[in-house]
Amino acid sequence: MIVEKGLDAETVEKIGSYVTQRDHPLKLLAKLKEDGSEFLKNDSSKQALNELEQLFQALDNARCVDKVVFDLSLARGLDYYTGVGSIDAGGRYDKLIGMFTKKDVAAIGVSLGIERVFAIMEENQKEGNQVVRASETQVLVSILGDGLSLAAKLVSMCWDAKLKAEFLVNKRLNKHFDRAKEFGIPWMVIVGEQEIKKGTVKLKNKDANVEKECATSNFVDELIGLMNNQVFSSIRIMK
Repeated sequence: MIVEKGLDAETVEKIGSYVTQRDHPLKLLAKLKEDGSEFLKNDSSKQALNELEQLFQALDNARCVDKVVFDLSLARGLDYYTGVGSIDAGGRYDKLIGMFTKKDVAAIGVSLGIERVFAIMEENQKEGNQVVRASETQVLVSILGDGLSLAAKLVSMCWDAKLKAEFLVNKRLNKHFDRAKEFGIPWMVIVGEQEIKKGTVKLKNKDANVEKECATSNFVDELIGLMNNQVFSSIRIMK
C-alpha cells in the first residue's frame, strides 16, 4: 500500500487495524458506528454503514443473522485481472499472488456457467412445446416501497410454514407482476403504504382471479387455505 498505492504509513496502519476485525454482524456494525469512529467522518462510508444496517436488520428479521459473520478482511475486485480468456467464466490474475510474496505466480480463476446450462435446457424444453416454470417459488412477497426488513420478516414466516417463497422490494407494482409472470409464481403477498397502516396484506393469484385482504399476523394461514382451495378446485375441474 505504501510503495504501490502511495499511502502514508499512518493510513496503512489504520487500515490494518480494521481489516483484522471479524465478528457478529450487528455487534461489529455497532462498533463501527460508535461516536468518534473514522467511518463516520466520510459521507461514503456512512452511507455504506447505513446500507449494511438495513441488510443486517433484514437478516435479523429473517432469523438468520446469527449464521452470518461480518469479516472486514474480505474484498472483491477486478483490478488484479491481467487477461481474460475463458470457457463459461474465468480469468487470469498473475500479479495477485506477487502482491503478497516476492514471486509472481501465474494464476487463473474459473467458474462453471450453471445458469447458462439451465438456460439452454429451458430453450430445448420450449422448442419441444413443454411448459417450463423458471422457478419453483410458490409465493412472491411484494413490498411496494423500501421495506427490506419487512420483506425479510414476511418471507421468513412463509419459510417457517414450508412455503417456497421469495421477496421483491420495489415501488413500482408492475415490476412485481412482471417478476411473478416471468418466473411463473402463482401467489403474491402485496404490501403497500395502505396495507402497512392497516396492518394487513393483500393475497393475490392473478391467473385464478383470487384476491383477499387479511391481517398480517395470520396471513400465512389464510394463504395456505386459499392455496388448498385452489388445488381442490383444480382437481374437481380435472375430474
